[in-house]
Amino acid sequence: MRNSHSRLAKIIIAVLFFLGLGMQTQAVETKTWVKVNSGLEYELIATYDQKKLDQILGIELDSFMSSSTQPDTYRNKFVPSKFAVNLYRVRYRSVIPELNNQPTIASGLLAIPVTESKTLPLVSYQHGTVFNKNFVPSSPDQSMETRIMLAVFAAQGYVVVGADYFGRGLSDLPDSYLVKDSTRQATFDMLWSAKDILDSMQLKINHFFMSGWSQGGWVTMQFLKKLDIVGVSVTAVAAASAPVDIYLTMNRWVNNYQPVDAVYLPGVVALQLQAQEFYMKQVGLLESAVKPQFLQASRDLYQGKIDWESFFKLTPAKLQDYLRPEFANSGLLGDSPYWQVLDNNQAYRWKSVVPLRTYYGGRDEVTPKVIGQLPEATQKLLGGASASSVYAGDQADHRGVFLYGVIDQKKWFDTFLSKNM
Repeated sequence: MRNSHSRLAKIIIAVLFFLGLGMQTQAVETKTWVKVNSGLEYELIATYDQKKLDQILGIELDSFMSSSTQPDTYRNKFVPSKFAVNLYRVRYRSVIPELNNQPTIASGLLAIPVTESKTLPLVSYQHGTVFNKNFVPSSPDQSMETRIMLAVFAAQGYVVVGADYFGRGLSDLPDSYLVKDSTRQATFDMLWSAKDILDSMQLKINHFFMSGWSQGGWVTMQFLKKLDIVGVSVTAVAAASAPVDIYLTMNRWVNNYQPVDAVYLPGVVALQLQAQEFYMKQVGLLESAVKPQFLQASRDLYQGKIDWESFFKLTPAKLQDYLRPEFANSGLLGDSPYWQVLDNNQAYRWKSVVPLRTYYGGRDEVTPKVIGQLPEATQKLLGGASASSVYAGDQADHRGVFLYGVIDQKKWFDTFLSKNM
């Protein structure tokens, strides 16, 4: 039924996207944790020199984009690195809001450029969807998107911070994929942990930026809302291919199939269903949504017993063939607990005081164009801060939007550096 060559190409695209395929760096693991306080410690895991950082935006980027609709578009579009970068894995305490603030341990990355300056700008980067708990910022050799952010920002003098989220990195929890309050908590506590570490190093921050891609774009907007609520000043925010309205995005995937749709959407939905099942205590949700013959593979993927490639071999590439028809139909009215939670997980319907840019593309296989434009329309409607929807082009797929956004937001963020916060 499916053309074998087309299927193989799609597999390659998906694997490259999620695995961040590229050359690995030699990392010197010190295995020596430095304690900052009773709930916070960090360890130096590697130093990327300038040669390595330039390699990320050269050979490694070519591998990352080799199956994109734009394999050569962003080649030689980056400036050479200015600084080496020290990479620190951070382990910190947090709580799980959905589980009555149960204490937990989470992890993330703190990247500091090797420079004489004691006052630096900081960008908090929120990573996209991963199917392996180690494909996260605190393991940068296994996260191509993180390496790109390091090469673009840290190598130019920005501190880069990235939370792994609950269920990823050193966390022993199930994946908290697209779970609103836990996601906010993990990123919020990681930010303050990074600040405490920087204070201990006698480093100061003069500008605070935020950036995210895909799931991380949604996380960035959720994080921004929490910071707006508590009054934390943010200089500017950028979000690429952000599914800011999860309810509408999921409904489009489930009920309006398009040929461009990513073959990994069944895996994405498998993670989200089980995350909501665990954190929101919706017992039996997976069974009510997924066809019986795919349940075991779905559980094994969520529990980390199989990787995405194995899951793909056991399940259909088309989301409509993976889900029960009655579950799909329930999304059209949106009155079941699952869909109500998704609707409540929107990440754009409030008046923000922070300048914002969102990025979207014409061939994005994950986030529909109209979704990428919602934050701008909302801020204009509510009289909020300046918000712009930036089009990455007709040929821009998911990874193309990411790279277009990274290049543009770096230039944009730089314009704020001469201004006072």
